[in-house]
Amino acid sequence: MNNSKAEDFFTPEEQERIRLAVAAAERGTSGEIATMVVPRSDSYREAVTLAAVLGAATVALVIAVISQHVTIWSYLPLTILLFFPLQLLVRRVPPLQRPFIAASRLNEAVKERAVRAFYEKGLHKTKNSTGILVFISLFERKVWILGDCGINAKIPADSWLELVRTLTAGLKNGRAGEALCEVVIRCGDELARHFPRESDDRNELQDEILIGR
Repeated sequence: MNNSKAEDFFTPEEQERIRLAVAAAERGTSGEIATMVVPRSDSYREAVTLAAVLGAATVALVIAVISQHVTIWSYLPLTILLFFPLQLLVRRVPPLQRPFIAASRLNEAVKERAVRAFYEKGLHKTKNSTGILVFISLFERKVWILGDCGINAKIPADSWLELVRTLTAGLKNGRAGEALCEVVIRCGDELARHFPRESDDRNELQDEILIGR
């Protein structure tokens, strides 16, 4: 995932293939599938601060040693002075933040962002509570698949783990668009088994991929 801009992550051609995959997946089910990509799920301020503090302290120490002027009265002011430009650098270069964020923190952030997106985008308002969100967060390189209560009543949440792994692998090896289309179609197959299309079914959610900020 070299491009962290959500709006540019999928090419226009890939976005069209994703839209068509969603439309095809929904033909056999009353379930509704939405896809979404966001640049990141959290600002991770604590990681930015920690990286800046450690970076400033390290650079200040190196400068002090090289200048042969290692005293607390020069070291501390220099550390404070260096903190602010390093904080700005870490904010602007997201990869510098990752070593300071625990895996559990990343997982929780993506989960919370996916749940928030589910409600912000109105996926909980489908007629039979059969909306499902395939959520991609680029900075964390993580995927979350979230179903509404109607789906969760018949399909256990851990049933989506294989699809999460498939999409995550596709994102990492440069097959993001292809992998997402595959996951969408397989979601449709699973939904069709439990929620076959009804005669009065209508499309309640947009088929185009949602772009988050």
